[in-house]
Amino acid sequence: MGQRTRHLLDKAFTLLAGTSVVVLSVVLLLVLGPMIWKGSSAVLFYGTLEFREMQRDLFDRADNESLLQETQDAEQYRADIYDRIESFKKAVAVDLAAMDEQAKEVYQTYSQELKDNNVTGAAYTQARRLARSLRNQFQDTLESKDRNAIQSAMDDILTHERDDAFQDTSFQSLFSMAREFRDTVAKIDLNQSHMYLEELAKVEAILADMLGPRPGDPVHPLIRLRYGATRWDQAQACLKRLNWITVWEEKPLGPADMEDPNQVRALVAVNYPRKERFAGTELEPLFGNVNAHIKDMLRPRLTFYWQYFIDESFNSHYFGGVGPEILGTLVITVLSILFVVPFGVIAAAYLVECAGDNWGVRIIRMCINTLAGVPSIVFGLFGVAFFIMFLLPALGMDSKACILAASLTLAVLTLPVMIRASEEAIRSVPRSYKEGSLALGASGFRTFMTVTLPAALPGILTGVILSLSRVAGETAPVLFTGAVSMGSIPKSVLDPTRTLSYGSYDMAVGDRVAMMVPHNQYGMVVTLVGLILCLNLVAVILRARVFKKLKGH
Repeated sequence: MGQRTRHLLDKAFTLLAGTSVVVLSVVLLLVLGPMIWKGSSAVLFYGTLEFREMQRDLFDRADNESLLQETQDAEQYRADIYDRIESFKKAVAVDLAAMDEQAKEVYQTYSQELKDNNVTGAAYTQARRLARSLRNQFQDTLESKDRNAIQSAMDDILTHERDDAFQDTSFQSLFSMAREFRDTVAKIDLNQSHMYLEELAKVEAILADMLGPRPGDPVHPLIRLRYGATRWDQAQACLKRLNWITVWEEKPLGPADMEDPNQVRALVAVNYPRKERFAGTELEPLFGNVNAHIKDMLRPRLTFYWQYFIDESFNSHYFGGVGPEILGTLVITVLSILFVVPFGVIAAAYLVECAGDNWGVRIIRMCINTLAGVPSIVFGLFGVAFFIMFLLPALGMDSKACILAASLTLAVLTLPVMIRASEEAIRSVPRSYKEGSLALGASGFRTFMTVTLPAALPGILTGVILSLSRVAGETAPVLFTGAVSMGSIPKSVLDPTRTLSYGSYDMAVGDRVAMMVPHNQYGMVVTLVGLILCLNLVAVILRARVFKKLKGH
């Protein structure tokens, strides 16, 4: 092969290597980019007044004077919303049967008043006849659904309000009811009362999600229901639900579909303005009012929530941060490494320095290679069977999932990786190092501890880096042996703990509440990736320092 050909091949392989690095970097960005973007929203977002109130109540973290002023300013706009709802609710919830009974009682009381006032003869008869006529007209009108007829009848009844026969008598109550009924009918369509009540309940539920409970309402036992939308994106989602009703309707038939009328028609989502359900009522302007003043009611502000990494979480990660999860992950990871490194190095040293090459050693190496490919869930079941159900009771401890059992299980999981990495590192030490030490009179053990092991340390640290990544990111083993989705911070290694890996899994597949806050779900995943990168970075820096020291720098 000529020099020119070798030069071209070198250039080609260099180009391919560079292209591979670029492609891998692009793929990594495509995978991690959206995740990091969404996960960062757990820390950097527009927090609302509800978020600041939550921070004050749960974490005692607020400027009380400023928050009080914000709350008072927001309540001015919220009060108008609540007043409209109460007025409309009172109109819709009018009890016609109760009004009918009350009209009867008013007539009877008025008749008794006439007797008590010694009204007799023609005056008594005429007054009772007119009162009975007005009462009957009022009761008959209660059965009508025609707005114009009702208003006309109530106006006719109210023309007698100034009659001398009814002045300073209990019959004035009937005129008050007539006026109230007339005003109510002007606000609503009596034929739609049932629909109004159903839609009003939905409106109130959406406003509760957006603005939180009304002032004066009892404190809800669930923390997440004590506050409205704590983030501006949540508030906008609530606003969309308030303004629009999504209805699934059959897709209209196209020209090609007309040929087959029996063809199954697909369903499509169609949005209708919710305010149309309240057209012509006093509640219709409410929707425009909310849209115009939602920022005044929630006061969104750009927030850097760095306490996400230290805060406790509440209501299945609906509020709060991932502080306990970070702590639990670090404890389990460090404890696992403390178990796996000495056993892995000792096993590797035995296989390289003492075992030789026979059928027994070959079987051991085959088993190590096999264990390296066993699914992690199998190790999790092994941890339950051996550590939790056998070893802990044998040592006089409670048979339960805990940090110790999870750490031991993860140590067993990563032990094959640690053994192989340490074995290769020990083998890579030049034989001349060992021979020189032995020639100077050092024992085999002293040679290994003072010469071979320090020279192999960078390679052993490579195994530690691989083990760190595996331990911190595993879910299945800790799911069985030591992780919980929620719970108090552990006080010892015999208590279970929360971890980032299991927390991410639980939020993704098993928690409906957590699905309502996807920013926390992405935030936990990004935190886990960042934690693994930080642990690896520490190990890489340590390896570089050791390697530099071995070179004499």
